[in-house]
Amino acid sequence: MQRRTHSLIPALLTPALLASTLFAKPVVGQVVNPLPPIRTDSGLIAGQTLPSGVKAWLGIPFAKPPIGALRWRPPQPIRWEGVWNADRKMPECIQVLRPHRINHYFGEEATSENCLYMNIWAPPGASAASRLPVIVFIYGGGFTIGSSGILLYDGEPLAKRGAVFVNFNYRLGILGFLAHPQLTSEQGGHSGDYGFLDQNAALAWIHRNIAQFGGDPARVMLAGQSAGAGSVTAQIFSPLSRGLFESAFLSSGCNWSGPETTLAEGERTGLEIQKRLGAADIDAMRQIPADRILALQAENQVMASSPGVWVGGVIDGYFLPKSKTALLEARDFADVPLIATSNQEDIDYASSPLTHARSVSEYQAIARELFGENADAFLKRFPVRDAAEIPEVAGRAAREAGMQGSARQCAQLKARYGATATYIGLFSRRHPYVPGVEIADQNTATVGAYHTSDIPYWFGTLDALNHLRRTRNWTAADRRLSDEMMDVLIAFAGTGRPSTHAIHWPAWVPGDEKRLVIGATVTAQRLDVMRMDWLAVHPPARSAGSARARMSPRD
Repeated sequence: MQRRTHSLIPALLTPALLASTLFAKPVVGQVVNPLPPIRTDSGLIAGQTLPSGVKAWLGIPFAKPPIGALRWRPPQPIRWEGVWNADRKMPECIQVLRPHRINHYFGEEATSENCLYMNIWAPPGASAASRLPVIVFIYGGGFTIGSSGILLYDGEPLAKRGAVFVNFNYRLGILGFLAHPQLTSEQGGHSGDYGFLDQNAALAWIHRNIAQFGGDPARVMLAGQSAGAGSVTAQIFSPLSRGLFESAFLSSGCNWSGPETTLAEGERTGLEIQKRLGAADIDAMRQIPADRILALQAENQVMASSPGVWVGGVIDGYFLPKSKTALLEARDFADVPLIATSNQEDIDYASSPLTHARSVSEYQAIARELFGENADAFLKRFPVRDAAEIPEVAGRAAREAGMQGSARQCAQLKARYGATATYIGLFSRRHPYVPGVEIADQNTATVGAYHTSDIPYWFGTLDALNHLRRTRNWTAADRRLSDEMMDVLIAFAGTGRPSTHAIHWPAWVPGDEKRLVIGATVTAQRLDVMRMDWLAVHPPARSAGSARARMSPRD
């Protein structure tokens, strides 16, 4: 019988660390297959060997807890005496909790402001001499929800196939992105972007220490989905993260030219939040319980609907010194190989009023509302003869004006201002649902390749969606496709080229524009550049239809 060990020995902790962690991490537990401690620049860390043989270090602090006086401050380095036993995942950052019958409910997670922790998985034979490719993942969730602890984002399957996998938490919502004049004064002329700074701190910690876990700091791929893809973009354009990753993977969200918020605009929102809280100043705001702050926050995900205040990233002059356009023109960004991919029935599909039309006349009327005097030209390029054609034609228009169009624009900007390759992809495989299964935020009879549906294939976490109840009947073909997609990710992290013996992914090239379509088969397909060029010049008007997407899970 395996001898039980203490999870954390209080006598080994400094008083400061004990005060900041004791109530978040139980003092006594057990590590069934402990690993010898690894020395990092924060201190010694012990992990465990999983039954698969994969090595895991779960719940490593990469910064001091952002609580008390550290609320709304950049992340601070953390160090400890003794051995930190990284034997369990730690709380997600403060956010709304999930209804239990939605697609992405895997069990209730602890939630706390004390949330700046990461998880690392490494192959069974990994050692400090291995220098394996590293995949670092940033979760999505509209910058208000998300967690590195979600089973969908576990790194064990990718580690079994030969990569070191890392994910981590970052601050969200008002607690993660508040800008405020007092904070700007307090922090030397900038405020906001604390969630992005958390990500940067995690990347810097990984760069300094990942070799000890078997990874190669010179072969780090930064990956993100949805808001996580937006986060990868933020790190690409931040001078603080230059040299911390060598390639980038963006699922459902390569947008390098959208509207950006200035620091002054962010500060005005911060003053409005202060007013709603009835607080005298920032110090008073730091004394307010986090749940009161969360109650002010806008939220339209996980079946929540709150019209509160939304905050996000700003051009703060520090993490993000200028607009993305200005940084591109100055060639001041991380010019790394890039994958930009999205799904066939992604948010762009769900938010397009055209995809909800039920007759030819309704489709044409919506087109006239969206495109005005250019409606006839649109209908010539995207005609429908009967209602049965609407989902395919309207979906193609939504994708080409939406995420596939944005991915192509990223490729065009990279070609204009950079030297490395861009690879565009479209995931089209529909999950094989258990007949009759009910999921509160999906119609399983009609849902296609929805937002996030690609992630369990990329990460090999298909079975997470059957963790609490069976919702999918995965087939051998699904598992084979997932294996092939994982190998593509590992190849990209290792070489900057996403091709394997099973899948050849051609780079996007001006004049020969191709994407990889991943579905029942995996094939290279030429982009319809004439239609996409037209849509780029004649974007559809914004409409109330976009509210449909905001009501669905985003992570």
